[in-house]
Amino acid sequence: MDEFLHITEHVLEHSVADTFYLIPILFVTYVVMEWLEHKTGSKAQEAVQRAGAAGPIVGALVGVVPQCGFSAVAATLWAGRVITFGTFFAVLLSTSDEMLPIFIAEQAPLSTILKILGVKIMIGMVMGFAADAMLRLMRRDNEKLRIHEICAQDNCHCTDGCETCHDHPELVYEHADDCCSGCTHEHHHHDHAHDAGWKPILKSALIHTIQITIFIFVITVVLNAILEVVGEDVLGDFLSSNQLLAIFGAALIGLIPNCAPSIVIAQLYMEGVLGAGAMLSGLLVSAGIGLLVLVRTNRRPLQNVIIIALLYGTGVFWGLLVNFLGITF
Repeated sequence: MDEFLHITEHVLEHSVADTFYLIPILFVTYVVMEWLEHKTGSKAQEAVQRAGAAGPIVGALVGVVPQCGFSAVAATLWAGRVITFGTFFAVLLSTSDEMLPIFIAEQAPLSTILKILGVKIMIGMVMGFAADAMLRLMRRDNEKLRIHEICAQDNCHCTDGCETCHDHPELVYEHADDCCSGCTHEHHHHDHAHDAGWKPILKSALIHTIQITIFIFVITVVLNAILEVVGEDVLGDFLSSNQLLAIFGAALIGLIPNCAPSIVIAQLYMEGVLGAGAMLSGLLVSAGIGLLVLVRTNRRPLQNVIIIALLYGTGVFWGLLVNFLGITF
């Protein structure tokens, strides 16, 4: 019984630490998105999308900062189509999560750290631009902002006063002008933020933040409980069993939306158990809780599965390439 209580306390402690530091980051993100929804017209929306053409560069550079909060922000922004998919993908690939602190704690050579970070940034940029280019060729790069759609699916009441919009949120996206022409909120034709101040924006952002935080916390508790029972040693044994298979295994484990995979992979690499290819494949897909936020905010299951599969395939591809070329860091 004492052991169970100890495990429970440990799991809850880590889950709180893994989740609640994201609250201010998520809140600010939703405030910005709500402000965009209230203040920008079609010309401003087009400007945001045009500016996003170079987004993979910024995404790769921002994502490499040692925390997974940016991947959560990027997932939210892409679900609202504020940034391009390439920008979001670049963030996922460059996100370092707990890698950098582990390398520093293990006194890894500065040259090694810079090489790994540089490669992650480069891959993030390359794959981000490639993804955007592919979408342009497929003529699927011209999507409208979906901030309002996220609001409708979360029932944050930002469409209160417009029965048609509230009951048929799909109309907001497809026929916004007709749907909201008589609404008291009037996202597209009426500056609600100007008339009522920041209260509706902050209220909606707060509701979104609470909902996403609860979702992340529950999933994180489950994952931490599993890792606590299974043990990180089991992950280490699995990854070190075969160097070639380790590339596939490391990428698979890296998909776990938790900080533990990046810690295990970085430590095993420093101990010489994992090769450069396996290390890179695992760390490329270790996007922290970004994938959780993606699943929660982008309510298109098939699309999410494709993105996760694409992320996994990218990690494996670059891991195999590094292994084949005999590259070391």
